[in-house]
Formats: sequence, structure tokens, C-alpha cells
Amino acid sequence: MKAYKAYCFDLDGTVYKGSEPIPSAVTFIHELQKNGVEPFFVTNNARMTQRQAQQKLQKMGIVTSEAHILTSAIAAAKYVSKHYPNATVQMIGEEGLKAALLAENIRITKEQPDVLVQGIDLEINYSKIENACYVVQNGAQFIATNGDLKFPNEKGFAPGNGSIAELIHTVTGVAPTYIGKPQPHMLAILQQLHGLEKEDMLMIGDNYDTDILAGINFGIDTLHVNTGVTPTDLVLKKAQKPTFTVNSLLDWL
Repeated sequence: MKAYKAYCFDLDGTVYKGSEPIPSAVTFIHELQKNGVEPFFVTNNARMTQRQAQQKLQKMGIVTSEAHILTSAIAAAKYVSKHYPNATVQMIGEEGLKAALLAENIRITKEQPDVLVQGIDLEINYSKIENACYVVQNGAQFIATNGDLKFPNEKGFAPGNGSIAELIHTVTGVAPTYIGKPQPHMLAILQQLHGLEKEDMLMIGDNYDTDILAGINFGIDTLHVNTGVTPTDLVLKKAQKPTFTVNSLLDWL
């Protein structure tokens, strides 16, 4: 197996499950760092800021820089800034999304916005969903940080951001523009920010429909690991297969 300069790790289901690290992933990352390779972390989870994600990884024994962490919230904010300059935004989400929007100098409003940006919100309630449906029906562009229908944690699978986005879609008839994986936006941002070549990048993840397809859609090599959402036996039946499949990252070592 070739050596890469940019190992791009998904987080939930690949590096950890909820608050529990996946030991094989931690070992693999440590081996990369021993060999002078600093990994990247590319997550659809829009809840956390880069700093919060960095601190969570540190508690699991993984030391990395904020610059090597990219969330779907950051990618969504950059997308809005580029495609809807000077737009007002109403958001559903948590600190990670709010910080990302403010970092791009985007004006957040509680009035009818130009754009609705919807990210995961663990305090979601009927009122928030109802209001989101109204602002979309009244003409707001509908952008969702990511389309994950579910994500793994230490208890099992929890509803993902895509579950809520599709609820709003069902009510309004307006499909969201998804920014996170499997769309290639995040990997393109990472490539641009760090001056990477595609042949030097490897996307590593547990979820075929997000992580692996993101790599395939962007045109880079992919590594599926059997520690999260999509079992290997199902992955091998897909028309577009990952470049590599392993049961755990120790198999790569």
C-alpha cells in the first residue's frame, strides 16, 4: 500500500464512537505521527468548533492542530460567503456552526433570512423545525451542513442532521443543498488550504454513503474501515468500491 501525504480521517465511527476512542485508530494515527505525517480530520459533525474537536481528540490521546480539523459547519459558512455574499442567515445549530458563520462575517438574524443554514442541534424541538419550514416556504435558500441520516455513538445509532433536513424537505418541498460529505466541497477546501495534490490524499471512513463517496466524488483514493456505519460486506457489493477495505486500521499497519 502506498504512503500518502494527507490521510483524511472521518471522526464519528472512524476515530471514535461518541466519547469512546477506537483503539486501532488511535494506534494508527500515532504511527503516522511517529513517521512525520500529521493527519487531517474531516467531519460532517457541525456541532463542535475546531478548538472543541481538538480538545476531544486530545482527551483520547490524539494531539493535532486546529488547522488540521475541518467541519461541515466551516465548509457551509465558506459556501454561503462565496455564493451568497452579504446575505442574512438564520441558523439551526450549535456553537460550531455559529462560530463558523461569524468567522466569515455572515450576519445572523432571527427575522426572515436570505438563507437558512441547518446543522445538527441536540436541543432541536418542534418550534425550531416549524419556523425553519416557514422561512424556507417564504423564499430562504435552504442549506444543510450535511446529510447524515444517522451517526454511531457508544449506545448505537442516533438521528443525524440529514434526518431533520429531510423532514423540512418533506414539509416544504424544497430540497436542501448539502455541503458535507459525500459532496466534494470539504475535500476541495482542504486541498486548497494546504496546497495538496489529489494523488497524495486518502479519505478514510466507516460510512460508505458519506466518507467513501466523498473521496470517490473528489477523485482521490479511499479506505473503508469496518468500525462504524457501513459493514464491509455491504461495501463490497457497491458498484463504486473504495480503493481499500480493512476490518480495522491495524490491518493497514
